[in-house]
Amino acid sequence: MQLLDVTITAINITRDLVPIGLAKGILGTVANILIIAQSVIKNRSDFQAIVDKCETIREILERATKDATDDDMRGYLGHALSQLNKSVNRINSEVASKKEQGFWQRLLSVTSDRDRIAGWEKDLDRVIPLFSAEMLVGLTIGMNTRTLELKGNVNGNVERYHPPVPPPRPSMFYGREDLVAELTNLIVNDEHIALIGLGGMGKSSLAKAIINEPPAMEKFADRRFFVTYDGLDPSTITFETFTTRFAGALGIELAGADPMRQISTFLRSASALVVLDNAETFEEASGSSALGEIPPAIADIANIPGVILILTSRSRRNAPNVRWITKDIPPLDLSSAQAMFFQIYHYASRSDAGEDIRDLLRALEFHPLSINLLANAAQQNSWSPATLLKRWKDRHSKVLDAGKGKLQSLSDTMQLSLSSPSMQDLGEDGRRVLAIIAFLPQGLNDTLASDLLPSLPQVDIICDVLCRQSLVYRQDRFIKLLAPIRHYVRDSLQAPDSTCLREICAFYYHIVDCCSEEHDRYANIITSDHLNIEHVIAFNLAHVSDVVEETYDICWQFLWCLQRHLPRPTILSPVIFKIIENSSMREPKARCLQYLGALYTTLTQLTEGMKAFKTAEALYLTVDDHENAARCVVQCADICRCQGRFIQSQQVLEAFQHTDSWKSLSETLKAHVLYFSDKARIYTLTTFVDELFVKSAEDRDWGLPSKIWHWRAKFYHGGDIVQANTQLDDLLPQCPSTGDLFARRDVLEGLAQIAFCEGRLSDAMDILHKLVEMFEGQYSDGVLWYTVQKAIVASKQGNHDLARELIHKASEPFQFFALRNARAFLHRSYGSALIELAAGEYDKAASQFTATIEGCNMQGNLHVKAFSIRGVGEIAFVHGDFVLAAQRFAEARSLCAEMGVPPCHLYSCLPFHALSNRFEGSSYVVTV
Repeated sequence: MQLLDVTITAINITRDLVPIGLAKGILGTVANILIIAQSVIKNRSDFQAIVDKCETIREILERATKDATDDDMRGYLGHALSQLNKSVNRINSEVASKKEQGFWQRLLSVTSDRDRIAGWEKDLDRVIPLFSAEMLVGLTIGMNTRTLELKGNVNGNVERYHPPVPPPRPSMFYGREDLVAELTNLIVNDEHIALIGLGGMGKSSLAKAIINEPPAMEKFADRRFFVTYDGLDPSTITFETFTTRFAGALGIELAGADPMRQISTFLRSASALVVLDNAETFEEASGSSALGEIPPAIADIANIPGVILILTSRSRRNAPNVRWITKDIPPLDLSSAQAMFFQIYHYASRSDAGEDIRDLLRALEFHPLSINLLANAAQQNSWSPATLLKRWKDRHSKVLDAGKGKLQSLSDTMQLSLSSPSMQDLGEDGRRVLAIIAFLPQGLNDTLASDLLPSLPQVDIICDVLCRQSLVYRQDRFIKLLAPIRHYVRDSLQAPDSTCLREICAFYYHIVDCCSEEHDRYANIITSDHLNIEHVIAFNLAHVSDVVEETYDICWQFLWCLQRHLPRPTILSPVIFKIIENSSMREPKARCLQYLGALYTTLTQLTEGMKAFKTAEALYLTVDDHENAARCVVQCADICRCQGRFIQSQQVLEAFQHTDSWKSLSETLKAHVLYFSDKARIYTLTTFVDELFVKSAEDRDWGLPSKIWHWRAKFYHGGDIVQANTQLDDLLPQCPSTGDLFARRDVLEGLAQIAFCEGRLSDAMDILHKLVEMFEGQYSDGVLWYTVQKAIVASKQGNHDLARELIHKASEPFQFFALRNARAFLHRSYGSALIELAAGEYDKAASQFTATIEGCNMQGNLHVKAFSIRGVGEIAFVHGDFVLAAQRFAEARSLCAEMGVPPCHLYSCLPFHALSNRFEGSSYVVTV
């Protein structure tokens, strides 16, 4: 306590003597902290360190400000005092606050409060170095100019300080506001950050923006330094080069030995924000001294209290032993990319340029440097948007070379990365892997890299190096190239290595060949690497002159895999149609077209499917493959049936039965044709119901599905409903529960329809739920189909909220479909209309019916269109608009005639699609 009294007295005496007002205020605050502590602390030893720090502050302030004037406050003395003032004021406020709360009497001796005191001690520890006598005297006393001498070099030499000017915020800086705010918050909270990214991603611009943010300027004032290592050769950089650049950016001239001591001494004099720009230059330094000395030097600087580092680099080999917060710099968003482009390009406005320019910016994947180069090329050459698009299509990355240097040429930017020592150490293998990654549209599957490229045993290590250099990036298990870089590699580097291409081809071909209906390892690779596999097949079909039969087999097998596991459009379509039809190619081409047609049909792209099947049929006939020709005919007929063109479907199949091909067919294939012919007759009733599916039922393969549909047909057209239910129940045990589930589906669907028509709605719901469970994880189209039907049953039960919930669930993305098909849309949209109609929400129902009609027009679907037009008519009738109602009912009857369906049987084969019995406006209008 006696020591505390002496310290307080000494501080008050010094406060009266110092000539600087801010120093007086600091000493007064320090004395107040000790006075409060004197009155309340119990465990005085806890506060001993704070007392010692306060005494140190007094001694330094007394010595440093003895001969100082107000002019000195404009330099480092003023900044140093300001920082110290903030710290002691903060501690004073907290101490006073805790006194008022009775905090000290209750808790001071508790460990948590010792931790708080230790925090205050640390705060003072950070700012006291501002006033080391050796530094402060040289910075503040006896100087009449802005060039200040720093004394204390062991050899007696003099260092000179030239205050640096931080670079301004870039004038063209778009779309990084949130990122700048996030990173600025980190640095003002004393975090070191490493900004990592490909060349041209805007790392340096981002760093310049951060150091010019108000919070950074307020905290670090003129102690914001930008050290750039641009333009240096990593292979020749030395530790001396590193420190000379560093000192130059700080504004000091090194003198004598131990440059890091001089740099550290300067940085310890006040809080500082230091940007190390283009750090990959020294991170990749190959000189042994640089590799050994630079990282520890950076770590030492990072450990200086009050010094915060921002590092920008293409490399991820950031200095160890520094707690970096690493940020991968993303590309721009579309809006920011457009703003940047049109800030430079003035030959069209953003609105006039339209979607083409947006697509071009997307093709660049919003890479800032590429956008800048492209916009400048277009502006300087006075290209119209159309000319710009043509230049890009013709030349790709060559358009992005406007001059020399990494800011004017994508090539120069890339060469900087490719010439790094890490890349050079990889030899040719590094470029080989780059070329392969550029060749594959998805990039290289990280987990399969060694399987795909067995001739490159170091491929995983190579990929790690490429990632560290930011030449590639990892996303969703793939190693990828940003689009402009991919174009550069394709345009400027060697072609993919032939050995590597053969290995990739062999691996993917094996996966396709082993793929089955099961969702196993092979199917998983198909769904993960589908774009790569497709590209390899297309490349071999289009560019390899000696394509062997294996490629054609893999082509149709891959199309089957897509249909089964990931239905989506394919780029193989034009390639297949362009296969030269010589005598040896006709059958392989026909098979590829046949499976292409099946994929299109699954996607409900029925016009394209019909074209593929017809072309395949003609090719099969030229090589006397009548069985496959028959299968193509059946597929075309079934497309007509799915569109509601039942008469046309029957005609196609009946005509085929009178061709020479019919005589060549096996009995099983004839049953196949007859089975699909009867599926069209169900709707038109051009034969007696008892005769439907009788002939095909005699076949071993088609017997079970024919028997199922025979009893369903009898139920649809007034047969004994109890007998139909019993027969279907008896057939259910014969249906496989694994593998091909479609016979089981047909039985359960028939039983659900019967239950629905009999009013056994709970039973219908249970059966439909079994159907959903049966297809979950295997056939997403089936899941959607029966979920919608469950919604219709729920609506019939009066639970319209549940019905809407189920419809919404059916709208969720398919598990295995890359794209939702049109058939699914029509089914969901019409089901939603039925639900809103039953709920009395006529406007919503009309809107859904209208949307369904528009979809039917696009797909040529007459059947669902007739349902929907009838629905619109019923709503018009409810609203009393009998003229409109009559028009709609007439349209529905006209469609029935076109389909060959008796109007009274419009809903017979699809009971779940029927309107409620209370909607009988069509009958009324007909009567009137």
